[in-house]
Amino acid sequence: MKEGSWQITVIMTLVLLNIAIATQTIGTGKRGQLSGRYKGRKDFKPITGTYPSVEAKEYYTNPKGAKITKSSHFNYQYVLGHKIVFLCVARGSPLPQITWFKDGVELYAHRYMQLHEWKKGDHLKSKMEIDPATQADAGIYECHANNKYAVDTKAFRTTYIAQFNK
Repeated sequence: MKEGSWQITVIMTLVLLNIAIATQTIGTGKRGQLSGRYKGRKDFKPITGTYPSVEAKEYYTNPKGAKITKSSHFNYQYVLGHKIVFLCVARGSPLPQITWFKDGVELYAHRYMQLHEWKKGDHLKSKMEIDPATQADAGIYECHANNKYAVDTKAFRTTYIAQFNK
């Protein structure tokens, strides 16, 4: 045998051994494989784009449900030390409640944040302001409008830029 040919023989043997093991475990329900009990399920119902019942359709398409009709842009870039402003306008009957979140946690008033809400006809407007904005204010903000019929959500992503005066 030439020098190095025994290494190629060992590698080829290992490859063939791995192929043999893989063919024995296919379809047996081992890790990474689909077991036979999930193939061709008879009770599987594909998504058709319809509601499962008349009651479900009436609930999810209720015209009285909370609906956000106007909101700030998804991507919001702010300057450090300046003001961040988000707007959320919702309608519904009864008038929905608007709740603000940052990174999945509900926001409560603090020293640099102000919430303003006012009713205009059948709409509720909510404005959140943070002044001055810091690096910690970057993240994903959400406004949730909800009443007893529905919940609607809009999200906003914020990033900051530093502005230096010359």
